[in-house]
Amino acid sequence: MRHRTTLPARTALVGAVAVAMAAAGTSAAATPTDPVIEGATVNAGRDVVVGITHDVVFPVTVTGADDSGLDFVDVDLKGPHGGFYTTDAFCETATACTTVFTVNAHERPGSDDPVDLANAHAGKWSVDALVDTRDGATVFARDIGSFSLKRAARLTVNAAPEPVAKGARITVTGKLSRANWDTYRYAGYVGRTVQLQFRPKNSSTYTTVTTATTSSTGTLRAKVKAVKDGYWRWNFKGTATTGPAKAAGDYVDVRP
Repeated sequence: MRHRTTLPARTALVGAVAVAMAAAGTSAAATPTDPVIEGATVNAGRDVVVGITHDVVFPVTVTGADDSGLDFVDVDLKGPHGGFYTTDAFCETATACTTVFTVNAHERPGSDDPVDLANAHAGKWSVDALVDTRDGATVFARDIGSFSLKRAARLTVNAAPEPVAKGARITVTGKLSRANWDTYRYAGYVGRTVQLQFRPKNSSTYTTVTTATTSSTGTLRAKVKAVKDGYWRWNFKGTATTGPAKAAGDYVDVRP
């Protein structure tokens, strides 16, 4: 006659849980996880702003995870109207791979393709990545990051007359221009709102006094009252396709 020992209900439950946990642990140890790409950071999170005189170099770091570690990465940058860059690099750690991109919009003598960028390429760009792992696996991901590629801007300023009597009016002029990636020149930026700011002598803080809109040639003009000694400048915050710009302060001596 066959005998069966019956365990108390609590003892049986604990034993069952222990067996299940052991089985789960064995399964997890035996089955490697698939590699994943977690994201990408471009230029340390800052916009990439390009003028017309020199190359701009910036990093793109792709992060991810794999049991064996990440080994090699191919990175594609995709922009408006067919804008495209690609490069590759070995990963510096098991979870991060950094590539370096060089872009420009200036003439390169003797080249059949003298410019990498056109005005139409300014705007939001996205990042694709293909990563190889150390044990030979491969993983691809689209749109793992984004950034703005912008045309550089410039601002000038002149405040006159100087010196000026306290309470009198001064005229502050200037010009906003931006890089034209098609012509390799700077040209006036039309119809843009720009802040006129003032910083008192012995202060480090600028305050917005008024705003003005650029003319058909990018020029600016405003009249303000002279109250105290200090610096006047124009400040442009930028747009989706154009970087910000600040003019160097122009000092005005206000006489009693």
